[in-house]
Amino acid sequence: MTLTRPPAAAAAGHATRIPDETDEYGTAHRWVLGVLRLGLGWIFLWAFLDKLLGLGHDTPSKGAWVSGGHPTLGFLKNATEGPFADTYRSIAGAPWADSLFMVGLAGIGVALMAGVAMRLAAASGSLLLVLMWSAVLPPANNPFLDDHLIYAVTLVALALLGAGHPLGLGRAWERLPLVRRHAFLR
Repeated sequence: MTLTRPPAAAAAGHATRIPDETDEYGTAHRWVLGVLRLGLGWIFLWAFLDKLLGLGHDTPSKGAWVSGGHPTLGFLKNATEGPFADTYRSIAGAPWADSLFMVGLAGIGVALMAGVAMRLAAASGSLLLVLMWSAVLPPANNPFLDDHLIYAVTLVALALLGAGHPLGLGRAWERLPLVRRHAFLR
């Protein structure tokens, strides 16, 4: 099983080759990477849909963004703790913060679900998750580590391992001329 890049692929900026059907555990690895990517994609996409439409899970219908609600208001105003709390409270409910947050959730969720733009999804998703982690310091169940940081590292791993290919459109996406010219779009 090979998880390293050949020198030519590394120089060209190609994604690390994931195991294929000829490797001992290739099929299992491919399925696990694809399912993990889809699971994280759904976490982001669900958060977007719930905040957009107020589906009643975390966001009541009256708090929906389409009903004039502010997706960043409740959490940033009421749940922030630690050294950055005042900074986060100062942007709670700001239209620009709501828009960036919602576009981020949607873009990251769609990219992960489709298996495209994995580098952008990993970078932006990791940034969003680290910001969310820093809004509540220290974490409730651990002096340092929580699920936000684990998800952020997992996103980076998925991008490095080419997880957009299994159960996704990553292989076709990476053949597009625009994507081939601009490595950050892979």
